[in-house]
Amino acid sequence: MAAPKKGRSASAQSKPGRSLALILIAIVGLTGGMFATGDTTPRLGIDLAGGTSITLEAKADQGSAINKANMDTAVEIMNRRVNGLGVTEAEVQTQGDRNIIVNIPKGTDSKEAREQVGTTAKLYFRPVLASEPSGTAADASPSPSASGSPSASPSPSVSASGADDKATSSSTPSASATPQGRAVTNGLKADATPSASASASASASASPSASADGTAATDEAKIQAQYASLDCSKESVRAEAGEGAKPGDTTVGCGEIQGVWYKYLLGAAAVDGTEVEKAQAVFDTQTAAGWQVTMKFNSKGAKKFADITGKLAQNQDPQNQFGIVLDGDVVSSPFVSSAITGGQAQISGSFTQEEAQGLANMLSYGALPLSFREQSVTTVSAALGGDQLQAGLLAGAIGLALVVIYLVAYYRGLSLIAIASLLVSAALTYLLMSLLGPAIGFALNLPAVCGAIVAIGITADSFIVYFERVRDEIREGRSLRPAVERAWPRARRTILVSDFVSFLAAAVLFVVTVGKVQGFAFTLGLTTVLDVVVVFFFTKPLMTLAARRKFFANGHKWSGLDPKSLGAKPPLRRTRRPAGPVAGPVETKEA
Repeated sequence: MAAPKKGRSASAQSKPGRSLALILIAIVGLTGGMFATGDTTPRLGIDLAGGTSITLEAKADQGSAINKANMDTAVEIMNRRVNGLGVTEAEVQTQGDRNIIVNIPKGTDSKEAREQVGTTAKLYFRPVLASEPSGTAADASPSPSASGSPSASPSPSVSASGADDKATSSSTPSASATPQGRAVTNGLKADATPSASASASASASASPSASADGTAATDEAKIQAQYASLDCSKESVRAEAGEGAKPGDTTVGCGEIQGVWYKYLLGAAAVDGTEVEKAQAVFDTQTAAGWQVTMKFNSKGAKKFADITGKLAQNQDPQNQFGIVLDGDVVSSPFVSSAITGGQAQISGSFTQEEAQGLANMLSYGALPLSFREQSVTTVSAALGGDQLQAGLLAGAIGLALVVIYLVAYYRGLSLIAIASLLVSAALTYLLMSLLGPAIGFALNLPAVCGAIVAIGITADSFIVYFERVRDEIREGRSLRPAVERAWPRARRTILVSDFVSFLAAAVLFVVTVGKVQGFAFTLGLTTVLDVVVVFFFTKPLMTLAARRKFFANGHKWSGLDPKSLGAKPPLRRTRRPAGPVAGPVETKEA
């Protein structure tokens, strides 16, 4: 048997300190980065920290294709909406081709968040052709003043946002008003189906673009009958009001003002919500108007808004109003007293802070390119999340303790190398999880904890493969130092193949699954890669150094490498034949 190459063997055995120093530098660098960013603990998922997780499924019912660009745009808009609620740790991310997961931490109004992120927010400014209370709720409503004061009128007012040219609501032309402060056209008062002439007049004054081509009489009668029979006090009716209407169509809608539901006959959209550049809720301390919403339009929207407000200001109530229509719901219907130019306006009324901020949020962040169906909503209390985290950590501790007990019982002194390798692997895993939280949004959930527990066995398996290869070499009669080096190539191949299979399984699981299972797959893949790093740069060099110590090299019975207990054969011998043809005594020498 040929002797191993001395140069390569000596070189491999003489430089284990470099590998150990390299992995030590990596640990120190990652620790420094962790403290520098301030993220000293991994981010916890909803199931461990508590909060609400919303799964939304995209639907291709708005003429937009479900593709990566539209999904990314939807994620960006949803993220801005959630942040607009004051949530700083919410996570919005795509999963698969059609799903978006919104994770909202504890302490957030989950109901409001669901309304914000799940709303498609197709936003339009439509002129109001007619409006009146709907259902029996109107009978119980208060009778506000018709003066148009924000504190008394159910309808907010819209005016220019500049202080010099601000138009107050008191300049609104007088109109015959209902007890709820809403004017209704004479045609609608007299008959449940308004006359064609009344509707045409309203359309001509409020939305010329909607009636320019002369709507067919049957279609006009249909929408007027729909308006007359609309009962917005019923939730099922409200959900279907205006459904399927296009921006250029006359439609109906429902809106709630001071606890009273109103029904609206709305003209064609005059301004698209996407033309609002910025909106925010402000509190007016100078005029005691309370909370207001200021809007800034882009250049295209500013021109449209100036045109429509100029026309609406010439009409009587309610045709001097425009409805802010969000997904078919009239969220506000301010009246206009004068044309508003300059691209800036403010909506004032009896807003609460939450109402003003909600309206500003919708105006600011625009419409989603796709509509979404709420697939599932999971709410976890902080107490339950803490219990699950403790249970996961306890399971991990038990698993680690069992592995350590097995290593000590079976490998004795070698267990010190295995335990040190496990600690290094655990340290690297913890550091990377802490840094990946803010970097890529990784959150440690319960399946991810399970993946980390499974990784303990995978890591220990790599040590066992190497230790058994070393033991096999000792059984063949070799001393420890050459056994360590000869065992490494064969053990290395086995470890790489095993870890490759584990990583491949984790990668496939991550790609084909959605939801929390991806946390398990990601953690399993990460720890599998770290296993290779630890075995190559820590376990093998440490084993080389241990082979130089008498405790291991002499095969102490507690070292785990005692030749007698392993059943080692006598030392290998090789023969050297004499140079001449005459047979003689054979000289033996240890390989």
